[in-house]
Order: sequence, then C-alpha cells, then structure tokens
Amino acid sequence: MMLNTLADLYVEQLRDLYDAEQQLVEALPKMADAANDGELARAFHDHLDKTRRHVRRLEQVFDQLGESPNGKSCKAMQGLIKESEGLMSQASRLFGQDADPAVLDAGLIAHAQRIEHYEIAGYGTVCTYAETLGRNDDHDLLGLTLDEEKAADDSLTLLAKQFINVQAAVA
Repeated sequence: MMLNTLADLYVEQLRDLYDAEQQLVEALPKMADAANDGELARAFHDHLDKTRRHVRRLEQVFDQLGESPNGKSCKAMQGLIKESEGLMSQASRLFGQDADPAVLDAGLIAHAQRIEHYEIAGYGTVCTYAETLGRNDDHDLLGLTLDEEKAADDSLTLLAKQFINVQAAVA
C-alpha cells in the first residue's frame, strides 16, 4: 500500500491493529489456561470478550471507510505473543522441579501488560489520526477501545500489586 497521505497511514495502522486483535483472540485462551490464579484466568477471559468486541469495532470502522481490514500482518504482536508462549512453555517444563505457579502468573501479567501497552499506543495513534481527519464516528469507536485497553492494563497492575507479585516474591 502506498502511504502518500495521512488517510493512507490511518488505514495501514488500522489494519495492523486488526491483525493484532485477531492474533490476540487466539492467544488469550492459552494465557487463561496457563494462569494458575483464578482471578487472572478470569481477567484473560474477560479481555477475550472485549477483544472480540474490539475486532467488531474495527470492522465497523473499515465498513465506514469502504476498506478491507485484511492485508497487514502485525509482526509486533506476533513477537509479543511468541514471548508469552515461550514463558508458558518454559514454565510447563519446570513445574515438576519446584517452580512456583505465582511466578508464572507474574510473568503472564508482565507479558499481557506489554501487549496492552502496544495496543494503547496503537489505538492512541489511530484516535489522533481519526480526529485530525475529521472522522468523528471512527474516533468515538476507537476511543472506546482505547479506554478499555487502559482499563485492562490498570486491572492487571492491581492484580499484580495486590496478589500475584506478593505471592511470587515469597516463592
């Protein structure tokens, strides 16, 4: 795709987010299954439901633009997910050797927050582009997702500080 205008860049960034969200729909159930703490597993399942809603919102934006959401592969999300899969794989090999489940959960939170921060940056960018381009309906939809991504990050921080990291520290 030629990136000659801000509108072109906007569509390219939206496609990146769309692919990132699609990848996350596949990864979150695995993270929930790997979580030992019930609240953390629930947080991943809740975010999966929200992620599916994010995909639908992006599809709505693409419909309004008259564009296809396909055509971009988000390599950053691939890398972030690959790192979390590495943590889960390593932990599954170690659990028979006195590995502490709280340490895995703390690691899962760290990886999930990296993912959230990537999404927050992406949605913040496309919200700014939508505003600049006068695409107020897009801005409103994307802003809802941005707020949900920030809330997910905040809830992970709270879960880490109040429970998971405390348990991992005494492991």
